Formats: sequence, structure tokens, C-alpha cells
Amino acid sequence: MSISNWMSWEGGVDLVAVTDPSLAMPNVIVHVARVVHTPVGSAPAGMIFWQPDANAAPVVMGFISPNPVVGAYFGPKIFAGTPFEQAPVLDAEITVRGEGDQATARVVVGGHVFETALGGLGEAELISRDPAPTAPFHQQGLERVAATATLTVDGNEVNVIVPPVGISGGPAAVFSPNGLYAR
Repeated sequence: MSISNWMSWEGGVDLVAVTDPSLAMPNVIVHVARVVHTPVGSAPAGMIFWQPDANAAPVVMGFISPNPVVGAYFGPKIFAGTPFEQAPVLDAEITVRGEGDQATARVVVGGHVFETALGGLGEAELISRDPAPTAPFHQQGLERVAATATLTVDGNEVNVIVPPVGISGGPAAVFSPNGLYAR
């Protein structure tokens, strides 16, 4: 198989959730890594989606990184053909920590501060997923599924409900020490 676009990461925190059980689609996505490597450079990066009111536009949505070149790579190269393909690139400060059975991510973007904590991380499992409609790329890496997940936005705790499967086809609350997306 020939690969034309790829990215790899170290220290990935992924939380996909809803804030109300009546919601059919996630209104929370915090999908970040301590460092992401791409053909155009390396930097902390990821994506964020925060839509507390399902009837209003998202408050914050886009690919995030302190490096705009790295941030701009994801939409057309990795997420082509998905609703995220045309997502904006936002300047963000991203801090990820993983130690023992816990991992945290702090994202400062668009005038907001998002903090997520994953607890009760399971043992690392090797994953390999084929492309899917919301994740049109091959996925390989290590994942540690979280037993608990919390989110605060601007210092206020947000009640989140974590579905069993996230947008990438894997667990919706997971710490990934390393991995690769390729298409």
C-alpha cells in the first residue's frame, strides 16, 4: 500500500463526549498530543470541538497548534472527505501529561481553557484500525482506555457522558502513548 499522507504522535489524549444524553452526536472533542510529527514539521497539535448548546454554532472548533503550518496539514491531508476537512486552524497552547494510570491535557484556545483528566488507565493495547467514514485513514498505535474522564471549561466542571466508541472508531476516552494515522 502506498502512503501519501501521514502523521504520528507522542502523548495523545482523546476525549469525545456528550453533555446531554439526548444528543445523538458528540458536542465535546478534545483530541490532542504533546507532539505531532508530520511531513511539514512537528509541534503540539490536535483538534477541538466545543458546542455546549446543540442548537447554536460551536463556541470553539478546529485544528489546533502553536505552529500554523502543522495545524493546517490535518484538514486536507488527514481528514479529507470528512466534516473536518475545511475546519479552521486555531493558535493554541497545548500541555499533555501522562503518568501512571492518569493523563491530562490543558488547551488554551479562542479565549477558553479546556482541561481534561483521564483516570484509571488500562494496560497499553496495540491497535490497528482500517479507515472509516469519520476516520478515513489507517490507525496504528498504543492505547490505554480510561475508566474515568473529566472536563473543565474556563474553570467550570462540565458533566460529560462518554460513549463506548469515539469518532476514530476506538474508545472515546483514551491515552495513546504513541501512534500513527496514514492514508
